[in-house]
Amino acid sequence: MLTLPEEEQRLLAIVRRDPRYAIQAYDFVRDSVTYACHVVYATGTHVRGQELLEAIRRLALERYGALTRDVFESWGVTRTEDFGEIVFRLVEEGILAKTEDDSMDDFRDGFRFEEAFRNADYWQELIGESA
Repeated sequence: MLTLPEEEQRLLAIVRRDPRYAIQAYDFVRDSVTYACHVVYATGTHVRGQELLEAIRRLALERYGALTRDVFESWGVTRTEDFGEIVFRLVEEGILAKTEDDSMDDFRDGFRFEEAFRNADYWQELIGESA
């Protein structure tokens, strides 16, 4: 019998309790935290919600490009508040940590998906042209 690593078991437990979001969304948020700490802000330390949202936006465009909104929608994620819900589920499960200053409000109205992931903007950013 194949045994999953403990953290993967904990992720599956979250998804079983709250099936709104696909397990891939939780994995992506974990990757985004690492990306935020080591690439975007290069602090190696805690990042605030707004910083994490920017890292999510950048990493998503790198990985999924013009398909980002479709990918997120397939995971059940349609607004920045969904990322906050995912983060706080990961905190509850002990996979991520938070400070006393962190709250769901940090993820409220972070950006509008239709603006942040517009196809034309992605391609312009990719090739370095401005409209």
